Amino acid sequence: MSETDELRATVDMLASRVRALEDHLEIMQLVAQYGPAVDSGSGDAAASLWTDGGTFDAVPQLSMRGREDISGMVHGSGHQSLISNGCGHVLTVPHITVAGDEATGRSYALNIRWDAEADRFWVARVSANTWRWVRTPEGWRIRERVNANLDGTGEHRAMLAPPETGTPSRPPEGR
Repeated sequence: MSETDELRATVDMLASRVRALEDHLEIMQLVAQYGPAVDSGSGDAAASLWTDGGTFDAVPQLSMRGREDISGMVHGSGHQSLISNGCGHVLTVPHITVAGDEATGRSYALNIRWDAEADRFWVARVSANTWRWVRTPEGWRIRERVNANLDGTGEHRAMLAPPETGTPSRPPEGR
């Protein structure tokens, strides 16, 4: 192999690695935007993190289909009550697997609430999350998020297990 060929191979390898790093960083930034968007009551900003037909299942409470449903949840009375009483949605850094223009991942989410009488915050909920992201002309967006309480249910814990096929598991329908 000539020096020129070696240089081309090195540049190609570095370009591939930079793109992988950029993909991971963009996806992590996408996930990091969710908590501040919903906690500020910015439904349109939260919904814009998804694709037009993206889904968000908060198992077993709520199943949202499309940006309008997600924005509606943020503007709804239940969510507005949470944030007006003091609430933070904290998502951990997801484990991400990128395959071309699609990616999958898993992470935790914590719902932390303010207790004015006790003058403290408390963790109201810890949940498992599985994610499916897709590269769009606007950048990476969420295609699917499943959020299930870690309430001892085996299927919910299994969502956090390293995927055997490279795809995070999801709880059975109706769970």
